[in-house]
Amino acid sequence: MRIRARGRAVLSNPLTNRGTAFSLAQRRALGLVGLTPTGVTSLEIQAKRVYEQFTRAGTPLAKYLHLAQLRDRNEVLFYRVLTDHLEEMLPIIYTPTIGEAIERFSHEYNRPRGVFLSIDHPETVEESLLNYGLRDDEVDLVVVTDSEGILGIGDQGIGGIQIAIGKLSVYTAAAGIHPRRAIPVVLDVGTDNLGLLSHDLYLGERHARVRGRRYDEFLEHFVTTVDRLFPNAMLHWEDFGAANAHRLLARYRDEYCTFNDDIQGTGAVVLAALLAAVDITGQDLDEHRIVIFGAGTAGLGVAGLVRDTMIRSGRVANEADAYDRFWSIGINGLYLDDQPELLDFQAPWARSRADLADWDLPDPRHISLADVVRNVRPTILLGTSTKAGAFTEQIVKEMAEHCDRPIIFPLSNPTSRAEATPATLITWTDGKALVATGSPFGHVDHHGVRYRIAQSNNALIFPGLGLGVAACQASRVTESMIVAAAEALAGLVNAFRPGASLLPGMDNLRRVSATVALAVAAQAERDGVARRPLANPIDEVYGRMWQPVYGPVEAI
Repeated sequence: MRIRARGRAVLSNPLTNRGTAFSLAQRRALGLVGLTPTGVTSLEIQAKRVYEQFTRAGTPLAKYLHLAQLRDRNEVLFYRVLTDHLEEMLPIIYTPTIGEAIERFSHEYNRPRGVFLSIDHPETVEESLLNYGLRDDEVDLVVVTDSEGILGIGDQGIGGIQIAIGKLSVYTAAAGIHPRRAIPVVLDVGTDNLGLLSHDLYLGERHARVRGRRYDEFLEHFVTTVDRLFPNAMLHWEDFGAANAHRLLARYRDEYCTFNDDIQGTGAVVLAALLAAVDITGQDLDEHRIVIFGAGTAGLGVAGLVRDTMIRSGRVANEADAYDRFWSIGINGLYLDDQPELLDFQAPWARSRADLADWDLPDPRHISLADVVRNVRPTILLGTSTKAGAFTEQIVKEMAEHCDRPIIFPLSNPTSRAEATPATLITWTDGKALVATGSPFGHVDHHGVRYRIAQSNNALIFPGLGLGVAACQASRVTESMIVAAAEALAGLVNAFRPGASLLPGMDNLRRVSATVALAVAAQAERDGVARRPLANPIDEVYGRMWQPVYGPVEAI
């Protein structure tokens, strides 16, 4: 690291600050003599001290704020602690704790981080992005949100910048994306959250959320500007509302290097767990009957990727044949093609009334999950509804009665909103259920077998995908690259052992991310979108993974 600054300016920059780890010679060269305690400590001792402070923090939000302050003080130390304790700290820096941090953004605001773009000042988009201080070849990732669909808490206005920052922290800790090669962005298009608008501390634009043509023009201006300024960057869409998420991905995916984690990342990690589970059942994927409960952005993102995987296998005749394997349920019950409230991306998943001609239905006007399970006898049940307890004992036992190994994934976050708990699912099915969840759950002991519960966490996919895209400078993210990521992830587990998890644990994300990255880069080359094919894939992927260590310092 070459440092031009001197004195307190060195200590105030989180990228140059090493605090007590500066050697005596470095302190003299950088004008730091007398500005830190006398003792020289190693990065390891600093990390030990910070971790002890972290464990003393009383609440998850306090732990989050402690880590955020550390990141603003010493970025290398922050990532060293995070990497060393990633499984423990991931729920703090990301979901579920980050939801509270987002809600409290305007209250806890301390130091700005990221780029804030206002729809009321579109002329400042280029200037704002350039002010972040990175050149055209120095950006691998731009993570952007408009904050409308934040986790399970909805519209959070300008506070959504925290989800972009949290996402990039995971990219760095899990896959080694350099923290200075990524830009977090929030698009401040207003908010419909009256609680935010009426609070005097709110820091965003004080008007209703802008929609329609003006919104689309602002997005177009943003996307084209990012592509022009940072041509090698992958644009990561995060927590856009359901009405826009699918639409924006469809609009830009074939023209720019874009990725939507809520749709494609969720789809890939769930597909990986499904591939592992399907192997255990002995039935091919296309032979399963799949019910999606909560068929919104995430649920249909999963369904779309599973559908495409069926089609690629060649075992289904056509797209219509693939759709016939799915039953999608929303707030008004089973999706039917005569329901006018269906959004464009939901309509293809609707069933016709003729499909239900021989169903036993107490109320044909509202076809519930229980109705679907009773009549369809599904083999796979996926929950993305955020409706706690929706997978009741009656529903689960009905499913298990007609299925030897029911695949049941209550994927909603946080834990309090999960459709069922693993313990109840395993108990109600006498250990037959193959389970993956969206939130972390402990193991379940049942009749002498310890069941380790797979957490279908997107952190198993998106960091490695971003690393693979950056390594080969992919011009686009293709569907086959997403499937390659899922297959690589599924290949890391042996789910046939009794009680084995369907996915790798969160304790070795760097290995997982590197494996996913290699698969993604290889598929990008096969798809003809790799602008820099890898001659030595393992060396080049691992060589790009930034390590949180103190390197040599040169005072200039």
